[in-house]
Amino acid sequence: MCGRFTLTLPDYDTLARALGVVVDPELAARYRPRYNVAPTNVHLVVRDGDAGRQVVSARWGLVNAWAKDRSAGLKQINARSETAAEKPAFRSAFATRRCVVPADGFLEWDGPKGARRPVWFHAADGGLVRLAGLYESFDDPTTGERERTFTILTTPPNDLVAPVHDRMPAVLLPADVSAWLAGSTDVATARALLRPARAGLLVATAVSPRVNAVGNDDPGCLAPADPPRGETLPLFGRG
Repeated sequence: MCGRFTLTLPDYDTLARALGVVVDPELAARYRPRYNVAPTNVHLVVRDGDAGRQVVSARWGLVNAWAKDRSAGLKQINARSETAAEKPAFRSAFATRRCVVPADGFLEWDGPKGARRPVWFHAADGGLVRLAGLYESFDDPTTGERERTFTILTTPPNDLVAPVHDRMPAVLLPADVSAWLAGSTDVATARALLRPARAGLLVATAVSPRVNAVGNDDPGCLAPADPPRGETLPLFGRG
């Protein structure tokens, strides 16, 4: 499962260059680094639109068009890459509404129940990590507004993540982004693009328990954690 992620690039221009999209002044004005993106938060996703590749806003937690309310999204923040193309909740989006979720890392928790510690798996070079996602549009009956929502696809973990969790986000290679987004890419080919992060892409850092609270979203969330008295934190190497 991926329940939190980050996008700490300093400004929208940097993000747009990394994604290969034209700077949108409106999105640039609203952009801020994110240190603790949580379910139901609005984030940015990349899709292929009528005018080419574009960045749009979407809420994390996929809500199907047939849903009665947006609460369904809390159960659909992730979709398993092995089965999403067949599951009724994700099948249509997998075929026609694939997206990329820009991030530079994601969080998991390690340790025994009651004493779990957050671990930030992030790009070793400080750059972008392209997470594979799906999106839908939902007409909210309570507000009458149409809202775009998304989910993040997951895979089995790589060697770096495996000691901490049995799933991780599907990380797209930059060279695979065009094929993933293209509506002309068939389902079998698209599914083959969903893999764990390659070795060396990510490193892991034990970070502050401030990140446990969804209301905290500042650089202190990702400060390296101090080990409890008498203990040393495990060393995390390259994946």
